[in-house]
Amino acid sequence: MTRPLALVLYGKLLPGSQLVNRLEDLDYRVQTVSDPALLVACAEQVKPLVVLAQLELGRPEICSALASLRQSSSTAHLPVIGFVEENADSLREAARSAGASLVVSEGAILAHLSQFLEEALRLD
Repeated sequence: MTRPLALVLYGKLLPGSQLVNRLEDLDYRVQTVSDPALLVACAEQVKPLVVLAQLELGRPEICSALASLRQSSSTAHLPVIGFVEENADSLREAARSAGASLVVSEGAILAHLSQFLEEALRLD
């Protein structure tokens, strides 16, 4: 059986690389992308089961990329888990408005990844 594929958008090495390792521990294949402008094209090409995106203050193009995922007929169905620093409430809201299925803290993403994946996949 083919392992599920997760597409991960991240810019900061930590927790991005830790998330990739954790996904692999959960038996996911992982494709990474560092440029938000390439997110939709990459998702259309590799056809992931789920998208995880590191949201960063000062990088509004990430939320724009999430909105583009929702607007594309070939990627609109994908569950998106955004992860963000603890005190970035405005960024959490912007990500939800852009179409993130779930937005969680960077501190929680690694500890509760399997539960977040289950919830995101159940929501969509």
